[in-house]
Amino acid sequence: MASTSTARETTINLRASTARRALIDQAAQLSGKSRTDFMLDAACEKAQQVMLDRTVFALDKSGFRRFAKILDAPITNSNAILRLLKRRAPWESKAR
Repeated sequence: MASTSTARETTINLRASTARRALIDQAAQLSGKSRTDFMLDAACEKAQQVMLDRTVFALDKSGFRRFAKILDAPITNSNAILRLLKRRAPWESKAR
């Protein structure tokens, strides 16, 4: 998740009921964060969950055996693996 100390680059406007705002403000205060930081952290955590949920897949026994066999096979293109490992996750900040 991007650090809360990074420079703000854009504005996100939200409308909320008074009750929701009070709930968010109370939770932010208990967390020792500003409303903005609390909301951004919560939204980023949810965004990560949604994106990670897209990487889960189910296989039957036969499919799993084929998948495991591929995983256990020797790496044939180490350059492709190195490029993949250097890629940032979508939620990581652009500056590393």
